Amino acid sequence: MNHYLYDGTPEGLVSAIASILDSGDDPEQTVLAVQQNTLFEEGMLLRTDSALAEALFERLRLRAPDAVQTLWYFTMAETTELETSLLRYIALAFEHGDRVNGYLTHASVKAVVATARKAGRELHRMKGLLRFEQLRDGTWLARMEPDCNVIQPLARHFSRRLRAQEWFIYDAGRHSAAHWDGHALSFGTLEQFSRPELSAEEEAVQQLWQTFFKTIAIPERKNPRLQKSNMPAKYWKYLTEKQGE
Repeated sequence: MNHYLYDGTPEGLVSAIASILDSGDDPEQTVLAVQQNTLFEEGMLLRTDSALAEALFERLRLRAPDAVQTLWYFTMAETTELETSLLRYIALAFEHGDRVNGYLTHASVKAVVATARKAGRELHRMKGLLRFEQLRDGTWLARMEPDCNVIQPLARHFSRRLRAQEWFIYDAGRHSAAHWDGHALSFGTLEQFSRPELSAEEEAVQQLWQTFFKTIAIPERKNPRLQKSNMPAKYWKYLTEKQGE
C-alpha cells in the first residue's frame, strides 16, 4: 500500500491526486491523508502545485464534466476523511467518464457522491435562507454559519441578482467574508467581527415581518418537529422571523 500526504487545502488535495495519478500508482492500493506533522507519521508529502491542480480540472472537465461538478461540491464540504475515496473516484471518472456517478456500489464513489450532494443541498438551501439587513451606512449585510464552505458560489449567485446594492456576506464560523461593491466581488477574512447597527428602516421592517410571521401562524397546527425537519434549527439564528424563539 502506498501512503501519501498533502497540506490540507483543497488545492493541495487536487494537486496531490494529480501527482498520484501521473505517477502510475494504483489508486486502489494508495492511501492519501492530511499531513499531521507527528513523529511517526507514515507517507510521503506531496507539495501543492497550482498548475498541476488546474491541469487536472481541465482534463477531467473534458472527460467527465459531471464529475467536475461533483468534485467542486465535494471540496466545499471540507471533509478530511475521504481523500483516498476522492482519489479513487477521480481515477474511475477518467476511466468511465460521467457514468462514474452511477457506480454507487463502489464504496469510494458512494462516499464522494453523498458528500457532494450534502454540500450542494446546503448551497441551494442558503440561497433561500440568507437574510440581508440594511445597515446605517446604506450597505447590506448577511450573516451565516453553514456546515460547508459555500461562501464563494453563494456570493457569485447574489452578485448576479443584487447588482445595484453594495453588500457583504459573512461566514461567522470561518471568519470569512465576501464583498460586492456594485462592480466587483472580493473575498477575505475577518479576525474580529462586531455586528454594525441597523438602519432605522431595517429595524422597522424586521419588526413588521416578525409581527406578520406570528400573525399568520395557526397555533392549533403548530408542529415543531416538522418545522425543524423542513428547516433545521441550526439555520434559525440569522432568520429575522425566528428571533426571540
